[in-house]
Amino acid sequence: MKKTLLSLALLALTYCGFAQTTPSPKPAYDAALAKKLGADSYGMKKYVMAFLKDGPTKLKDSTERMQLQMAHLKNIGKLAAEGKLVVAGPFLDDQPIRGIFIFNVESVEEAKKLTETDPAIKAGTLVMELHPFYCSAALMQVVPIHNTLQKQSMTD
Repeated sequence: MKKTLLSLALLALTYCGFAQTTPSPKPAYDAALAKKLGADSYGMKKYVMAFLKDGPTKLKDSTERMQLQMAHLKNIGKLAAEGKLVVAGPFLDDQPIRGIFIFNVESVEEAKKLTETDPAIKAGTLVMELHPFYCSAALMQVVPIHNTLQKQSMTD
């Protein structure tokens, strides 16, 4: 009886081992794509991350707030089209940090100049906290891929 149970247990373990998926082979290094995206030898690159925070100005008029939001979104689209902004989005909780930007620039100074083009920054409803950021160069593919998924623009 013990031998039968042991045999069944070993058989079950054998099948469990075969049921495991084998890892996918590592994709071949694509030197041309790495160069195009600005990747270093680790597939990474420098960016600047911005945390968008509530600013000192509070707009009470809902029409004015909506117009400013649309101008903010259009600026995001412009920066993305220029290749300067690779990720942008709001946080979905109601906290002082409203969202993030990831700029395709190497210095905080460059990112600061770009933030100054944002109407919400100019109006003082948002402020940005900027930090150097090191991440996958694959982020550079987010905007082109997003454009193939976007059925409707947020600014139309």
